[in-house]
Amino acid sequence: MSKRVLDPESIFKFEAYLREEEKSECTISKYLRDARAFLSYADKQTITKELVIGYKQTLIDCGDYEVGSINSMLVSINALLKFLGWSDCTVKCLKTQHKIYCAEEKELNKAEYERLLNAAEGQPRLQLILKTICSTGIRVSELQYFTVEGVKSGEITVECKNKLRTVIIPKQLKPLLLAYAKKCGIESGIIFCTRSGKPINRSNIWAAMKALCEAAHVNPSKVFPHNLRKLFARTFYKIEKDIAKLADILGHSSIDTTRIYLISSGREHRERIDRLGLCG
Repeated sequence: MSKRVLDPESIFKFEAYLREEEKSECTISKYLRDARAFLSYADKQTITKELVIGYKQTLIDCGDYEVGSINSMLVSINALLKFLGWSDCTVKCLKTQHKIYCAEEKELNKAEYERLLNAAEGQPRLQLILKTICSTGIRVSELQYFTVEGVKSGEITVECKNKLRTVIIPKQLKPLLLAYAKKCGIESGIIFCTRSGKPINRSNIWAAMKALCEAAHVNPSKVFPHNLRKLFARTFYKIEKDIAKLADILGHSSIDTTRIYLISSGREHRERIDRLGLCG
């Protein structure tokens, strides 16, 4: 049996495999980032089960990652090992206890969202991006599907993870999008684009959102595009109480994923426990 050594060529082939499997760009980027980190750790050593277990322990001991993040990295490494035919070297993810509430410092509430909108008053494109994500529940990567033609029809067809779904444009959002497109001279195609017509880089959106935090008096740890999607989910569920419908709107394959979005804050959880009045 040939010596199992990880090298850059292996990572290159892994990338080609991921693209053949039609993984999303976000997934490919994540898997490659984790694979390259493991490549650096392995440093031309023979890949063995013990080596991978040692890498897993290193991730735990460094104290920089939460359990969910470590498990996410292990999933990437396991995928790489299976692709290379080294399935006997894969490792188990860490066991986690199901959370019944989320940390308050990570949950964006409606009042904070509105303060972010106010802080973005002088940046019409950024402000409209915030409104678009939060009022439709889309992923930031799905902004590229918002075209003039689609907005005029009132519906956007989004493709993610080899699945198509229809996003309904709220009636209050539609005129805002069309007015912005008209002002920017965009008569057709993608609304949120660069001067060359390409979709806006989501890392730029992330950075622009973070820059609003000080003026909006919002903790930066709460401010990132995905939290706008979660705010949409919680708001929708409070009104409709239909988790199956919400899962369809968000494009989730599993309702279990949708449930994670609906976890209440620690404050709300404490208030519910206090209202039980069982202390006598």
